Amino acid sequence: MKVAVLGASGRAGSEIVKELAGRGHEVIAIARKPEAIPQRPNVTAQAGDASDPSALIELIRGVDAVVSALHFDIPAATLLTALREAEVPRLLVTGGAASLEVAPGKRVIDDPAFPEEWKGMALGGIAFLDALRAEKAIDWTFFSPAALLFEGPRLGNYRLGTDQLVTDANGDSKISFADYAVAMVDELERHQHSRARFTAAY
Repeated sequence: MKVAVLGASGRAGSEIVKELAGRGHEVIAIARKPEAIPQRPNVTAQAGDASDPSALIELIRGVDAVVSALHFDIPAATLLTALREAEVPRLLVTGGAASLEVAPGKRVIDDPAFPEEWKGMALGGIAFLDALRAEKAIDWTFFSPAALLFEGPRLGNYRLGTDQLVTDANGDSKISFADYAVAMVDELERHQHSRARFTAAY
């Protein structure tokens, strides 16, 4: 497939670009600083600012899917408008874990121990997911990670969930950025969560 990755120089974005390219997909890696994107086969680095819809339309026109690894300061409406104008059928989003349930009716963000400094970004992610749920034209997927994303090896395995936080036998919820990328590209290829949210953890 031909895939555009937004935020391609960030921690999640760079791993997704690497995983896509390693599987033979053609990648348009878009970032404000494309020089930060490592050169590799199947990857074309492009300078781009996703907050500018008209410029974004031209960058993504002709791709099969867009993967957004952006922070949530770019509204969902901006990306969705660009995809519709560029006639791109699929959007996959690196989401947040804050809206995952830890018990019926209780989300990660509802825990009194949830760090105050993370709440702004977390609420942005929740608003983004709500906006996607109202979208009828674009085939979207929102991928909430485990509670802890960390720099670690690519193991190639993980467990899937939907709206509930996935935890291990010790109650921990974690996944490496590398295996988060594996799960994201698996979703791109397998198309299991159309217009839905999913999550993954060890």
